[in-house]
Amino acid sequence: MQLLASNKVFGGLHQRYSHQAESTQCEMTFAVYLPPQATAEQPVPLLYWLSGLTCSDENFMQKAGAFKVAAELGMAIVAPDTSPRGEGVADDPEGAYDLGLGAGFYINATQQPWAKHYQMYRYISEELPVLLEQHFPVTQQRAIAGHSMGGHGALSIAFKNPERFSSVSAFSPICQPTTCPWGEKAFTAYLGSDQQAWQEHDSSLLIKQLTPEQRLPLLIDQGSDDNFLAEQLKPETLVDAAKQLNYAINFRMQQGYDHSYFFIASFIEDHLRFHYKYF
Repeated sequence: MQLLASNKVFGGLHQRYSHQAESTQCEMTFAVYLPPQATAEQPVPLLYWLSGLTCSDENFMQKAGAFKVAAELGMAIVAPDTSPRGEGVADDPEGAYDLGLGAGFYINATQQPWAKHYQMYRYISEELPVLLEQHFPVTQQRAIAGHSMGGHGALSIAFKNPERFSSVSAFSPICQPTTCPWGEKAFTAYLGSDQQAWQEHDSSLLIKQLTPEQRLPLLIDQGSDDNFLAEQLKPETLVDAAKQLNYAINFRMQQGYDHSYFFIASFIEDHLRFHYKYF
């Protein structure tokens, strides 16, 4: 690992690192916040934050305003990048924001030219946790959260690996990527035309596969004035599925809020305190 930057904030440390990742076969970057309580003798629980389209490891750390509460609670936060990057890494030939760089969708691509590097599901769910738990003062108590494409990532990864996380939350998540333009474009490119492969990463379907014992505490915040609400996000698909299962999720429609980090900053404290209850 190479340390790229280190800043003291609310008594803790925000640091950026790069490392050569085996899963994505390229250099990956992540940011981690370690609260002042985190020591080798006293490791702390860790929240994984997955960001949305066009984002990197930097957006959440700079805009969400999470450090003060994380320092109070004694919670570490990691924000990985949203896709592989670097020389030789495939990108959308038209330079679109919703495919390629910054748009990994937290799945393992099976189609060319994406398959070599776009193994974000494996990176987030397997390689990164091992790295973090080996090299940083964090425990195996994990929670996961995200925004938009990262909300899709947080929900789908948690539903596929409920034993690894104590709780999950999301802001404005893409709840049914198999039937929205963003998801259809990305899944066609990364996974091909096999609809069964798409369904393995659709939270509105994955939630139905959970046994009662596997159901994690779940909080979702959605802004009522989100421009992407009806066409891309479709939270009603997840809410309806949960109701059919008697899965008591906490879905909150926040009046007047949009898709931006102003929305995230307004409610991030609620999410951190929510996750801390279940560590």
